[in-house]
Amino acid sequence: MNSPDEARRRIERMHRRWQAEVGAIWAIARPGGQALGLIGWNDVDLRGGSAEIVYWLLPAARGAGVAVEATRRVSRWALDDLGLHRLRLCHSVANPASCRVADKAGYSFEGTMRSALLHADGWHDQHLHALVRGDALVRPCPRFEKDVSRPL
Repeated sequence: MNSPDEARRRIERMHRRWQAEVGAIWAIARPGGQALGLIGWNDVDLRGGSAEIVYWLLPAARGAGVAVEATRRVSRWALDDLGLHRLRLCHSVANPASCRVADKAGYSFEGTMRSALLHADGWHDQHLHALVRGDALVRPCPRFEKDVSRPL
């Protein structure tokens, strides 16, 4: 975001998606700590039973398992409590860290979607990963297990 007005407009779009039940975004933060990033669901289809997992972390929070744990938690919630059947996680092929997040969170690699994602530097191929109800969800990272009942 380049300005406070742009940030406000983005937050307003998130609120509209929540109200329409097609998206939900939450901050990722440790109890009592500052925000580390965001996690959520986009393209929620309650009738069709699917959604896309989205996340983003501040650079200082990357590489510590935060995205993996947040992805596991919102995935369990979507499948077990919300009743969705299929979750997808997509990312640019130029982002191997997101491939690792998907793998560690229990998502299966399904393939590459050609020229499917537009970034500032042009079109990128995109990896598609998915988690389907009944797939074994990987347990939380051992260092997070003691905090499973508490939000990030």
